[in-house]
Amino acid sequence: MELTEKTVASEQVYQGVIVNVRLDQAELVNGRVVKREVVEHPGGVCVLPLHEDGTVTVVRQFRYPFQTVLTELPAGKLERGEDHRLCGLRELEEEVGLVPGRFDYLGCLYTSPGFSDEVLHMYLARDLRPAPAHPDEDEFLEIGRLPLEELADQVMCGAIADAKTGALVLKVQAWLARPCEEGVADG
Repeated sequence: MELTEKTVASEQVYQGVIVNVRLDQAELVNGRVVKREVVEHPGGVCVLPLHEDGTVTVVRQFRYPFQTVLTELPAGKLERGEDHRLCGLRELEEEVGLVPGRFDYLGCLYTSPGFSDEVLHMYLARDLRPAPAHPDEDEFLEIGRLPLEELADQVMCGAIADAKTGALVLKVQAWLARPCEEGVADG
């Protein structure tokens, strides 16, 4: 069965600092034309820094859209055209002051494929050594450490609601139980 929709018109309706929004006209497989709103996002990275003692460095930060403080893994937005591996290494050092000896790519997620083109790349950082943290001037973080098992329990019971953190914590647990020989091919 053919499932592909064909773009027949596209108009940018908003240009922002982080996202752009466009309104497309798409032809369905049955010939009907429908509107598709697309949020264009440069993508991002999320890193799980796993220490030798089984703990994970996490950050707590205020998230404006939800008006609450969330516990999350270190993460950040890609600059347009930036290599996701380099972005992950940069964010890890900037946010939490860590440099990994091992940096395994664990694949990517489409964060909200119904309306956004954001792709989030996931990494497992190990063999960590300290470095000076230097968060962005508008970034206020509280840094802590939690055992991986406790972090996974918090994801499963809903105490951690951040999607990227939940996905990467559970993926790392499964990956450590049965690692790929050479990680995942970079996407």
